[in-house]
Amino acid sequence: MSDNTQNEDLIPMNITIADRSYRVKISAKDEEAVRKTAALINQKMVEFKNAYAGKDQQDYISMVLLWFTTEQQKTGSNLYEIETAQKQIDTLTNWVDKALSAS
Repeated sequence: MSDNTQNEDLIPMNITIADRSYRVKISAKDEEAVRKTAALINQKMVEFKNAYAGKDQQDYISMVLLWFTTEQQKTGSNLYEIETAQKQIDTLTNWVDKALSAS
């Protein structure tokens, strides 16, 4: 797919994080996920503001970034385990298919 085609598939979107607005272009299928992620980031910002003393928004953004990255690593390891299990299931399925077709 050419770059022009890819750009045509993107939609403009405004998101607000930490009281700052950002204009981004994203795939239409990702719009809901981006909105939910921005809302989660802002929710965590409020939680950290209420729980910890900070000097400015940068302190809270850093805390959210650390939290978010840690959560992604937890999820990533689970995804790896799921992928490994799926490969094992696929291998077993192929063996069963071969055994049945040989009968």
